[in-house]
Amino acid sequence: MSVATPPPLRSPPIPASSGGQTGLVGRSWALVLGAGAGTRFGAGGDGATKVMAAVAGRSMVAWSVEAAQAACDGVTLVVASSMVDQFGAGLDAVVAGGETRSGSVRAGLETVPEDVDVVVCHDAARPGASAGLFAGVIAAVRDGADAAAPALPVSDTLKRVPEWDDSGGVVAETVDRSGLFAVQTPQAFRREALVAAHAGEPEATDDAALVEAAGGTVVAVPGEAAAHKVTTTADLVIVESLLRGRARDGGL
Repeated sequence: MSVATPPPLRSPPIPASSGGQTGLVGRSWALVLGAGAGTRFGAGGDGATKVMAAVAGRSMVAWSVEAAQAACDGVTLVVASSMVDQFGAGLDAVVAGGETRSGSVRAGLETVPEDVDVVVCHDAARPGASAGLFAGVIAAVRDGADAAAPALPVSDTLKRVPEWDDSGGVVAETVDRSGLFAVQTPQAFRREALVAAHAGEPEATDDAALVEAAGGTVVAVPGEAAAHKVTTTADLVIVESLLRGRARDGGL
């Protein structure tokens, strides 16, 4: 997952975690993020077509919300302002997202009740993420981490191409992939750590990167192939196959 380099945080360091199973006893809350422009998907710039696209018989946002509700005490859906009125039934909160992903996270954080101590950020465009994956990252934070993200080891050979255009580019080197992982969502956070990391309104495509940059402890947990991100229409075919396979096995 590519991450924009965040500016220096203009906030105090992340408060230290008390750690351990007894450190966090409040509720967990999910922010399901579906306000992206979706331009590569052909969503016309407002993301509406993308998050409402059907996969395995249901919209991507429906799959994502269902998994979040199965694992968390509450869910806030963050969507484009033009879509807010389309949702409401069965949801704890629906809000308009910001101009960026990080802005959407901050908008969602405004809706989280005070008794919540674990916040989960999830891309609606990953409809294959299971309730078990949500539970796994939440458990890692309750065990003492500031943040937890699912990850899969990189299997493809990696090349660095400094200059790239529509026709391709010249390979500068082959990158050693040992120890490299592709990060997914849902990502769970100790609430104080996530709020502190977003102080000063930094920008990134990955919230765990902001917590890491602010000095927090980020752990990786085993990811899922089904949590593949839908970026183009071709990705729908991949995710639909994975979802139908899981349904045959009786899983959520």
